[in-house]
Amino acid sequence: MEGVIDHHVRKLLSEVSGIDQCVTEFLRITHTKLPQRVFLRICPELANNARTANGTPVKLQLLGGNPENIAYHAAKAVEFGAQSIDLNFGCPAKSVNNSDGGACLLREPHRVESIVDAVRKALPDQIPLSAKIRLGYEDRSSYLDNAMAAQNGGADTLAVHARSKVDGYKPPAYWEYIGEIREKTSMRVIANGDIWTLKDFIRCREVTGCDAFMFGRSLLATPDLPNQVRAYCTGQAYSPMPWSQVAALLWEYYLVTKADYPAKHLGNRIKQWLVYLSQTYPQARTFFDELKRRRSADEIEAAFAPQLATAA
Repeated sequence: MEGVIDHHVRKLLSEVSGIDQCVTEFLRITHTKLPQRVFLRICPELANNARTANGTPVKLQLLGGNPENIAYHAAKAVEFGAQSIDLNFGCPAKSVNNSDGGACLLREPHRVESIVDAVRKALPDQIPLSAKIRLGYEDRSSYLDNAMAAQNGGADTLAVHARSKVDGYKPPAYWEYIGEIREKTSMRVIANGDIWTLKDFIRCREVTGCDAFMFGRSLLATPDLPNQVRAYCTGQAYSPMPWSQVAALLWEYYLVTKADYPAKHLGNRIKQWLVYLSQTYPQARTFFDELKRRRSADEIEAAFAPQLATAA
């Protein structure tokens, strides 16, 4: 979710969606020793005991292929306020994989184990360590080898995206592999991939047997999906978030990020979010068509006006 789930989005979604924990965008680790300001840029919440403004815990995510370098930066992250660390072995982006990071490491499970092991040894015992994997790189055959590598290295939690790197994001997600990982490891296993609706969640839970779930793109498409899940699990009535409330959420995001972008890029993140929202809300597609060629603040805010009128 690089370039999508920043601290502004984490704050807004944690306030409306009922999520239990956020994970940052990954901090890429190379041979360069990073200063505190870089950690704070990725995770400003470190200055607030690694929590969003409403108290939701935020886990710092690291990505890289060198065990010593990642271990060093994991320890520094704790010095700077991190309360938990996540290791990314799932990113399928070509630029990341070509730089010895993300899913490419799944081709060599012993490297996954060595990285997890180095980080676990560098962290205080009380700091949780999780990892995220896909089911493999070229295919899904190494799914259990990589899961066991993470466990043997000392991870206490494993998030599994139910596809290989080559599968990309094409349906379907192969949830049955997650169920087998859960049965054959002692870690807590978090299911991820293609949980777009409450119906998807119900089916994923049945197939995997998991009690924890990770939402990525689907949370952008349906901001209150975790609330829907929680209501279902507790037997409570729930009415899904109406478009008027979503429009108000987008407006708040526009206002808090307005100063962060140069004029020529103003509104780009709103347009990006609307693409995801259009999968759930037909109004989002209409709004995107209205907004896509607008550049100035006056034009963008004029386009927002009728959307906000319905939210009043």
